[in-house]
Amino acid sequence: MLAVLGNAVIHYRRWILVAGVIGFLYAGAVGGNVAKHLSSGGFDDPHSESRRASDTLESVFKTGDPNFILLVTAKKGNVDSPAVAARGNDLTKRLAADDSVIQAVSYWSLSSAPPLKSKDSRQAMILARIGGSQDHVRTVVKHLTPRYAPAGDDVISIGVGGFGEVFHQVSSQIEKDLTKAEGITLPLVLLALVFVFGSAIAAGLPVAIAIIAIVGTFLILRVMAQLTEVSIFSLNLTTGMGIGLAVDYSLFVVSRYREELRNGLPTYPAIVRTIETAGRTVVFGAVTVAASLTAMLIFPLAFLRSFAYAGIAVVALAALGAVVFLPALLAVLGPRIDRFVLWHHEPKPVGEGFWHGVATTVMRRPVIIGGGVVVVLLLLGAPFLSAKFGLPDDRVLPAGASSRKVSDELRKNFDAQEAGALTVVANDITYSEARKADVARYAEALSRLPNVGRVDAVTGFYRQGRQVAPPIPVSLRFAAPSGTFFSVVPTVDPMSEAARDLVRGIRALPRPFPVIVGGPSAQLVDSEHSIFGRMPLAAAIIAVITFVVLFLFTGSLLVPVKALVLNVLSLSATFGAMVWIFQQGHLSKTLSFTATGNLDTTTPILMFCVAFGLSMDYEVFLLSRIKEEYDRTGDNMSSVAIGLERTGRLATAAAGLLAIVFIAFATSKITFIKLFGVGLALAIVMDATLVRAALVPAFMRLAGRANWWAPRPLRRFHDRYGFREADGPPIVPRPEPVGELG
Repeated sequence: MLAVLGNAVIHYRRWILVAGVIGFLYAGAVGGNVAKHLSSGGFDDPHSESRRASDTLESVFKTGDPNFILLVTAKKGNVDSPAVAARGNDLTKRLAADDSVIQAVSYWSLSSAPPLKSKDSRQAMILARIGGSQDHVRTVVKHLTPRYAPAGDDVISIGVGGFGEVFHQVSSQIEKDLTKAEGITLPLVLLALVFVFGSAIAAGLPVAIAIIAIVGTFLILRVMAQLTEVSIFSLNLTTGMGIGLAVDYSLFVVSRYREELRNGLPTYPAIVRTIETAGRTVVFGAVTVAASLTAMLIFPLAFLRSFAYAGIAVVALAALGAVVFLPALLAVLGPRIDRFVLWHHEPKPVGEGFWHGVATTVMRRPVIIGGGVVVVLLLLGAPFLSAKFGLPDDRVLPAGASSRKVSDELRKNFDAQEAGALTVVANDITYSEARKADVARYAEALSRLPNVGRVDAVTGFYRQGRQVAPPIPVSLRFAAPSGTFFSVVPTVDPMSEAARDLVRGIRALPRPFPVIVGGPSAQLVDSEHSIFGRMPLAAAIIAVITFVVLFLFTGSLLVPVKALVLNVLSLSATFGAMVWIFQQGHLSKTLSFTATGNLDTTTPILMFCVAFGLSMDYEVFLLSRIKEEYDRTGDNMSSVAIGLERTGRLATAAAGLLAIVFIAFATSKITFIKLFGVGLALAIVMDATLVRAALVPAFMRLAGRANWWAPRPLRRFHDRYGFREADGPPIVPRPEPVGELG
């Protein structure tokens, strides 16, 4: 089939190139503004209890969690001074009258509610709710903030914060960071490719395929955004994997083509042979990467699903470009690919290369070397046992960001977490005078729970199991004809374990009527349940698809199992390092981020799926040459050594290029983008060195001929349906040499 494809590419090479250029121009014209159509949200489960509570608040009670906060600071006196109070009331009324704001309350409109005043009485809050989707909130905030940020005078100063402003700034910052990362990555990748190939033309081809894959994916995301919610953060994966995989795949194709030319094949037969061998490897590698990314589709969070859309699209386009568009370019260029050669790299004779020596050394002492590497990986992974998770908040921004400054002051200067209040919603009940006693008793019970600072209800205000203030006019917002709701203000950080316990306590508390619980802490609990509850299924999907693909590729049962085990071991070490760096904050000053004691809940899942796929990609590259040699000679040790020799230099170069791409994300000012970039770069480097250079040769030496064993029924299945490099007479395996394994 691949030989047919190779001949078709040669025959229709000009049509393929013209179609590719037209498609690229169309994708750029339509998908170039894709960022404007993507969402900055998608971090919650749309079917969760907390989401239902939020939707009910907005649809029934015309309110919701405050997502826009004005922090008013008195320049003279305190917030109770007449001049300051007058300005505070004016600001509250002005904000409440804005068409985009559902509701606005403040320290002054709530009869000087103490929790809305700072400990030193110099600051007070105005809390507002902007309705609609997170994208609508971002749009409104973009225009609303400039009206209030410079509105201070000789009496007060004003700071703008809240979820809406935070994520508006996060989205804007990521767009800037993405442009900066691309500006860093492309020149470095091009220089590295020139170094690898020694030819400017050969080096430019992978970059061209990368740009085509990225722009094509932008078009696909633009279309997907019309059908479902797509996260703007998926653009980071599109750029990273688009450059990395397109360069990797093109690197293997171009290198194999040049190798076939050196072996004496004319241009067209060399292209056909390249597609049969390197093209086959690229296709299988792309399938394994796409399989890992597909697992993210089972998660209900749009944030994770978006990475599956972007990742699968960019992998498919990178592979298509490498096995169709690139060979068409090679057919036109022919031997001219080596024009403008800066230097020649003459491969060493088989059996004399550096990587051949590495493999041979490892296979002489597989137990000692392999066991030592396993111990190192287990030690690196140990910190992951203490991993803690949370949702991103304002602290993902740099300390100098305006919304971050406001949030820092709220945490430092106020006793209660007003912006992190939990909402307990009782809908589908008839609220009446007869229900008031039940509402009051339930509010008292809620206020007795640990870490509750205050409970606000239609019947008044409650602390420590008793009513501390009667209802005021704005208390009517807690009631509707079909029900009522309560605001439970915690005294702990909404992302803390204590806040999680508070959510569980509220949900377990006996109640006089059915309720649902929402708010930031409830969203965290529900998101963790949605993610970790589906993680076993996602892992099973990845394992099964990977196993099947590698079996069809190799005809072995042991090799796929080995690949799965080694990849999990490598990734556990990566995650342990991420806990040490980002959760515990050991490199916080070096990387310029704020450690919160948590890892973002979604990023490890994303890293697992992406890094696992990339690891299997390199596994396929290595196994393809090992299997090719084994089918030719039947010598297990020699095939492993020659396979690593043939792929070691290229795989190392490809891994280095991909690591450059992802480490560029460490320049981002957003913490979870740093985590994503540093984590994937570390995973790639670890996989290309410790795993491929040490563990794979050690394992395959110990397994011997069992590497390629399968039961007869499966062997017959593979012989009929599996994929082989070339047909030929069966190879009689050579006996393994007897020697010291330790």
